[in-house]
Amino acid sequence: MGNENTGEHLTGAAGDTNEEKLRTYLRRAMTELREVKGRLREQEDRRTEPVAIVGMACRYPGGTASPEALWDLVAEGRDALTELPDNRGWDIENLYDPDPDRPGRSYAYEGGFLHDADRFDAEFFGISPREAIAMDPQQRVLLETSWEALERAGIDPLAVRGSNTGVYIGAIAQEYGPRLHQPWEGADGHLLTGTTASVISGRISYALGLEGPAVTLDTACSSSLVALHTACQALRSGETDLALAGGVTVLASPGVFVEFSRQRGMAPDGRCKAFAAAADGTGWGEGAGVLVLQRLSDALRSGHRVHAVIRASAVNQDGASNGLTAPSGLAQQKVVRQALAQAGLTPADVDVVEAHGTGTRLGDPIEAQALLETYGQGRPADRPLLLGSLKSNLGHTQAAAGVGGVIKMVMALRAGLVPKTLHVDEPTPHVEWDAGAVELLTEQVPWPQTGRPRRAAVSSFGISGTNAHVIVEEAPAAPEPEGAPAPAAAPVLGSAPVAWPLSARGAEALHAQAARLLDFTAAHPGTDPAALTHALSTTRAALSHRAVVLGADRAALEAGLRALAAGQDSPYVVRGEVTDERIGYVLPDPQGPWRESARRLAAQSPEFRSHLEACAHALRPYTDTPVLDRLLSAAPGPEDETADRCALFAFTVALVRLWRALGVRLDAFVGDPAHEAAAVHAAGALGLDAAARCAALGEAPDPAQPSWSLFRPASDPQACEDYVALVELLPPGGNVAAGLARAYVHGAHVDWHTLRETPAAARQRPLDLPTYAFQRRPYWLGAPARTVSERRSLDWRPAEQPPEPSGAGWLALVPAGFTEDPFVTAALEALAVRGVEVGVRTVDLSDAAEEEEEALAQRLTQDVTAAAPAGVLCLLEADGTPCGPGLGLPRGTLATLVLARVLHGLPDAPELWCATDTTRANPGPSAMAWSA
Repeated sequence: MGNENTGEHLTGAAGDTNEEKLRTYLRRAMTELREVKGRLREQEDRRTEPVAIVGMACRYPGGTASPEALWDLVAEGRDALTELPDNRGWDIENLYDPDPDRPGRSYAYEGGFLHDADRFDAEFFGISPREAIAMDPQQRVLLETSWEALERAGIDPLAVRGSNTGVYIGAIAQEYGPRLHQPWEGADGHLLTGTTASVISGRISYALGLEGPAVTLDTACSSSLVALHTACQALRSGETDLALAGGVTVLASPGVFVEFSRQRGMAPDGRCKAFAAAADGTGWGEGAGVLVLQRLSDALRSGHRVHAVIRASAVNQDGASNGLTAPSGLAQQKVVRQALAQAGLTPADVDVVEAHGTGTRLGDPIEAQALLETYGQGRPADRPLLLGSLKSNLGHTQAAAGVGGVIKMVMALRAGLVPKTLHVDEPTPHVEWDAGAVELLTEQVPWPQTGRPRRAAVSSFGISGTNAHVIVEEAPAAPEPEGAPAPAAAPVLGSAPVAWPLSARGAEALHAQAARLLDFTAAHPGTDPAALTHALSTTRAALSHRAVVLGADRAALEAGLRALAAGQDSPYVVRGEVTDERIGYVLPDPQGPWRESARRLAAQSPEFRSHLEACAHALRPYTDTPVLDRLLSAAPGPEDETADRCALFAFTVALVRLWRALGVRLDAFVGDPAHEAAAVHAAGALGLDAAARCAALGEAPDPAQPSWSLFRPASDPQACEDYVALVELLPPGGNVAAGLARAYVHGAHVDWHTLRETPAAARQRPLDLPTYAFQRRPYWLGAPARTVSERRSLDWRPAEQPPEPSGAGWLALVPAGFTEDPFVTAALEALAVRGVEVGVRTVDLSDAAEEEEEALAQRLTQDVTAAAPAGVLCLLEADGTPCGPGLGLPRGTLATLVLARVLHGLPDAPELWCATDTTRANPGPSAMAWSA
């Protein structure tokens, strides 16, 4: 019995064990299944997650340099078309002919042009003039627009360097510059990268240091929407976390005008009369648009402003339709349905379509019919699809058209209005408008209220046959934070003045940046000054030329901005330029009023007080005197050398740590030998306890420590020579903010937004500050040289023998840097041997360019009138450097021209001699002209 009981017990135990194993296995399997389902659900959610538009920038006709300006243009119903540009070397006088059969001519003479497309801030991007002139203007305009887009997204463009940010740009190859086998002096060696289409996106990634995909797409007029579609796919797949997407078209030649004239595809007046009975062809335009994109979840988590979301997009092809370039209505219907299916929407869920709408008699009816068959079906009769086209305002901006339509719809969503389409006499009779609920927008109307998110769709169809359709949805409401809002970090300096840091690449740009900010403050008088500090500190790049405006109130700050904008000195402004050399931080003078500063800082700054307490704790084993009491007391008591050393040590260490809490990297110190222990600790060579012992006992730290060289006594005569700037940690008056400003303008990083408390609203959504004030100059290969017909002729007669100079005192004008040039010295000796007294004046020609001509004329006038010479020997021809793109002459020649004009205008002009050197590639003038 016993054995049987035992056997039954063992069998039962084994059964229980197996059942438990099975239950454990099933639990584990169910857990894994739930995890797998969760991952699949996450992947599916990610695959269909909306993509947020967090930044936008653009350049379109009519001086439209921002999304807000684009909205003003369409909301006011303005037409931005103008005559052909005259700054690109086009033969405008012989281009136009109303006869469409004239070869090489265009019967249209207006379009939507970027008349400043030749202007570019090459210096900002570190690009030489030779390379800038060789660059396709599409590259140039996109570099600036991409920078602006990131700034408008509240992203410091320098902060994304090294990230996997992708660049997706739609562009159509242009005819800029010569073919690669054709020599072009001044541009050789840069034409390959300057005119290769793939470099359009690659140049942006290179300039900004982006390491995600860089793709240039050419599907003709659908290029920018295809680029946007590709960027969204990359974001959803996780290939990139941030993307720049958009398109550009700048016409380098009038070829498209000539070609479409042969096809009779253009409207004679250049206007796109989209879906109108009067439609008679397309009209050409130019532009550039860039969007900054993130997955919606990432955008909300990072606190970026979401302007709208891309709910879905689709791309397809016409295939073998009724012609290579003829649109396919069936393909257009299909791409619409693909986008709706991806978004999980019905046609009635979309309110507005920004159409391709080029104004052609063939394309518009096909597109309208496709929309009637898709969006026009199954929707309430009182809520028809609203139909419009941006091309009626700007012309067909080709590869930039689709992204322009997206920006227009985003701005319309924000305003709650749908703009009208221009140039519509009546809807085209070639469409069965009764076949569906679609209404052509001939007047601006409020956006329909439906109780659901407002949505628009944008279409682009390329001559290549590639079609794209994008559905844009209004931004979702920001989620309410869970629990109590996070408290703001305590300000490092409680009652410091407000600081507005500004920077630029160049002094003139810095002044212009201050002027822009001044305009912003005038337009937003209710803005908290601390909110401006936060935005300037966290969303703008810190560049080489810097300034900090400091003020206790708004009036002082704006006074500082006015002075900075005018290039004037001000007690409210600290200015400087960053170099690669080290900053030396000067420790407080032991004989100075540092105790008073210690008391004030301890009362103002909990950060400073906490560091004082840490130092006092470290000193406690080595002194009987309470260091904090002695340091913070207005009456410290009888003289005590040890206690004073300890107090100075505590104050110095706390001050260094205070600066570091403000983001400053302090790594080189200058000061009195009394600071040795504190400095060696600050340099990282000694811990706090060991440094406190040295300070309390008066011991010298071990000079063999590896960081000892980072401290120099102030008495060392080499101290000032080792650093580009010396910055006092405690400036006169104890104004730490002034010291921070001086450090910042010489290259230090400062977390200005931690100086004072930042308003909660500013932390959640930074201000929309003005974008960078680019300082542009003209660059265009093949631009016309100076027009002689607009200038007064001057003939140069070479002298067989140099004539005898009249008068005793002559002035020789020599280009800066050429005083030792053999040509110059030989010419001066030729006058000297004739006993002529010659005064030499050097002339800086580094900025000689057409737009600087008047400034150069003023300088030359001052030089000549101040010297009052009997004659002028012009040796400016020694400088044969090209003076600027498209001018066709060296800057020495330009300066000689300007000098001739200056002397012509003087009442008692001295005699002018111009020496030339026939051994040079540019020997000098034979015939020139100067401005009258």
